[in-house]
Amino acid sequence: MADSAERRRLAYEAALLYYLEQQTMESIAKKMGLSRSTVSRLVASARNEGLVRISLHAPQEPTGTLASQLGDMYNVKVTIVPTPQATTELRRLEKVASVAGAMISEALEDGMTLGIAWGTTVSAISERLVPKSLERVTIVQLNGAANPVTTGIPYVGELLGNFGRAFGAKILAFPVPAFFDYASTRAAMWRERSIAAVRDAGRGADIAVFGVGAFSAPVASHVYAGGYMSGEEVLRLRRDGVVGDVCTVLVRGNGSYADIEINSRASGPTPAELGRIPRRICVAAGPAKATALAGVLRSGAVTDLIVDDECARRVVEENERRWHARSGHAGIAE
Repeated sequence: MADSAERRRLAYEAALLYYLEQQTMESIAKKMGLSRSTVSRLVASARNEGLVRISLHAPQEPTGTLASQLGDMYNVKVTIVPTPQATTELRRLEKVASVAGAMISEALEDGMTLGIAWGTTVSAISERLVPKSLERVTIVQLNGAANPVTTGIPYVGELLGNFGRAFGAKILAFPVPAFFDYASTRAAMWRERSIAAVRDAGRGADIAVFGVGAFSAPVASHVYAGGYMSGEEVLRLRRDGVVGDVCTVLVRGNGSYADIEINSRASGPTPAELGRIPRRICVAAGPAKATALAGVLRSGAVTDLIVDDECARRVVEENERRWHARSGHAGIAE
């Protein structure tokens, strides 16, 4: 291949033919006198180097559609990712993560701080970001990742690295446990200046990105599959009406969380703390996440939701069942 300037020129030409003229890799290769594999690498490098920026603009949803129903229920902006019914949970996650990756790249601008909460969904998003050349961008980890058997550094480090490389960003890691053993330990740690600086950066973020943790799902939520909680702890939480978590803060089905004991030891921001961040993008995939997602939506943590159609449908149905149940009880009381 020629020198760097020539390679970039070829990458731009290949991307122009592929994205704007919608030519196939084969036809581009023939036109440019290159192999198909070389053209594929050129198109990929054009995206990685910021020569190509992909922008997604969701169509205006007519009143009565699934997205508008869900948006009206919880006062959030909803993007529905259509998926075939026979799609596996893993493929469903990949499709939603791809849309989320493009939308996050589109939303991020020079000088912004992006807060991210680690987890299975955000990890998938990190692998599907559209690279964008930006200046003075900071990526900050919102919740700790250590537990009694791991520091969490390899897992979260790779996730943070993907975001950092995509946007040429400064990284602020949060080197604390996901859950402290004692609330007093957390209180002492929060007074440390190095830790306070990361927390302040997270609280001052322009955009937050997070998934929803569910106790049981075909694609397991990392906080429940990675040794952060015992089976006995999960059972106690379920008995208390807890349905899942957001940023490792446990949430009940009705959206409440303040009096759940483990939250006094959790390192992530509460829904109220998230609420101070102007844009909070929640990404969820799969019907098994519906109950937990409904609880998180009721907590007020979300401004923007990216979700597959089946999960969205289940959330709407669950909300309607709860409404009918309350109406029925009210009628009997009267």
